[in-house]
Amino acid sequence: MSTVIQSVPGGIIIHVRVVPRARRSGFAGTTGDALRVRLRAPPVDGAANAELIDVVAAALDVPRHAVSIVAGEHSRQKRVRVFGTDSVTAEARLLREGHSPGAQS
Repeated sequence: MSTVIQSVPGGIIIHVRVVPRARRSGFAGTTGDALRVRLRAPPVDGAANAELIDVVAAALDVPRHAVSIVAGEHSRQKRVRVFGTDSVTAEARLLREGHSPGAQS
């Protein structure tokens, strides 16, 4: 099991490193012990955090309210909690498939 995704009661915690102002949103593999997520939104007024929640929720097929940032709200390194999924499913969707939900040109 990856150190990027941890099981917790009721869901998972994902260690994320965001890249704001990217050409398009989506997942870009791992960096060390974090999932790299590219976001089109700038890191201003919470826009990148909101987009991160949207991208993760779409990839894991959970409602937006099931995803929250629990650490690193003002940092590129974040911990995102997701209720209603498990680490096996998340690992398959986020790490193995190279899934890019919400990808925009």
